[in-house]
Amino acid sequence: MSSGPEALQKVFKTLSDPTRIRILRLLEQEELIVGELMNILGMAQSRVSRHLAILREAGLLTDRRDGTFVAYRLALPEDGPWADAWALSRAAFADDPTAKRDDTLLRQALAARKARALSGRSFFDEVGPEWDALRTVFGDDLLRARATATLVPPRLRVADIGTGTGVLALELADLGLDVIGIDQSGAMLEAARDKAAELAPATPGRIEFRTGDAHALPLEDASVDAAFGHMVLHSLAEPGRAIQEMARIVRPGGQVVLVDFLLHDHTWMAQELGLLWLGFEEAQLRDWITEAGLVAPRLRRYASEAKRDLPASFVATAHRPSGADGADG
Repeated sequence: MSSGPEALQKVFKTLSDPTRIRILRLLEQEELIVGELMNILGMAQSRVSRHLAILREAGLLTDRRDGTFVAYRLALPEDGPWADAWALSRAAFADDPTAKRDDTLLRQALAARKARALSGRSFFDEVGPEWDALRTVFGDDLLRARATATLVPPRLRVADIGTGTGVLALELADLGLDVIGIDQSGAMLEAARDKAAELAPATPGRIEFRTGDAHALPLEDASVDAAFGHMVLHSLAEPGRAIQEMARIVRPGGQVVLVDFLLHDHTWMAQELGLLWLGFEEAQLRDWITEAGLVAPRLRRYASEAKRDLPASFVATAHRPSGADGADG
């Protein structure tokens, strides 16, 4: 890179944002995926991705696909204006409280990653069938009723994303819907299949369970009438990407139904329940829904009605445009 005025201006402009310096500090220490950066920085996916795009365009990052994720690492020139400017920026942040916090959260993220790799099992594989008892802290029976009430006639074909032990999937099948329950955890799906076997053939709707990642659903485009993401977004590295996948699999006019917590500070839930996200801001949810190409979003907020102190929750619905939606959805 040349060191002329225009080149220097680009260096200064790129490094003028403190968030980009925080990202570069983290990626200098460790290769990270977007979800890990979001958790450390406490920022939404859209914001983190925007900064990553600027840094990548400046030639400061390398990226590597890791399964369904993309991992990023700092790739700084050894000399020249970028190296000099970065040395000054790094030094300026050396004693910054925010940088110290970032480093602490980075160590926690790496420890959690190492623990998952050593065990070869996710939080949900560890919990398995015991999840039904554990998830009662959500007080989500009422939430499921609110979500299912958004659907219309039976015989629809619907997908339950992150089905877990199949609680919602079985309730939907009991309403006469044909359900595909999808989850990454083999232990969860085993428990769900056991439940389904006990109830068959009394359940009027057909039900099947498939192993799959919410970020890359094992379903064809436009193959279901509705997709549910019930208390699953907070456990995903990239919720926005999962919403895009749900939008992809619903037919024109079909619905996506999302149920989860609004943004909160109940940090105990991350340790006890495997949450990656402490809820979501309404504006961020609407952005993700719009970016997924869905229209007419509706979001209803609900205060916790469980005995245990829990965050407020939401039920959000939107649908994939059909010809009748017109230009404005």
